[in-house]
Amino acid sequence: MPDATAAGETAVERETKRLYQRYAVELIEAFDLCPYASRARIDRRTAEVVLLGDAPSDDEVLECVRSLGRDANVEVAFAIFPNLSIQRLALNGWVERLRHAHQDDPGGLIMTMEGFHPDAPPDLSTPGRLVPFLRRTPHPTIQLTRLSALERVRRSAPHGTGFVDLASVDLRAFLAIPIPDSVSERIAGNNRARVIEVGVAALEAVLDDIFRDRDETFARLATEATPAPRP
Repeated sequence: MPDATAAGETAVERETKRLYQRYAVELIEAFDLCPYASRARIDRRTAEVVLLGDAPSDDEVLECVRSLGRDANVEVAFAIFPNLSIQRLALNGWVERLRHAHQDDPGGLIMTMEGFHPDAPPDLSTPGRLVPFLRRTPHPTIQLTRLSALERVRRSAPHGTGFVDLASVDLRAFLAIPIPDSVSERIAGNNRARVIEVGVAALEAVLDDIFRDRDETFARLATEATPAPRP
């Protein structure tokens, strides 16, 4: 059994969050893949939740979504599954099922959902096809965005072409969420141009190092969790 930290987290939870932060800072921010990422990181209206099961049920995840939805301070959250083995397309299908189930809750849809997955080849043929590669989090992850924050962003740029008043928009909510199509397409286009400029190999080197860190870290944690043989 892994030791718990002073904050009540296990080592697995702590390291899972650390690895996610490496992805957010060393890939998204370092390569300027979101114009608001660096400011959003310090905006304290996010949450990272680690679900340790290797086969989490829909009910377990939905209860996590509901709990986050009840916390008005949380506008963007990341449910991370370090022990879940799932293919990328299967994750997308699961997220779609969870989204529909959440929408059927008595209060209706509170948090929108998007799937992020470690495995996705770089495809530069179109901006949209590159998106899964840029969402290569160290573990399967579901991004949750409060619908009210999303609607506020949409009202700030109703046609996707105006400038957003950053003083009135929560930057955390603006980070990597489904915003109006024209804005999404513009950001995706900019990201494709950026990746072409710096080269796919530069991003792959960062991701490879994060995944190496992940593999080594979890191998060590597994060894520490294994009881020593009796003499």
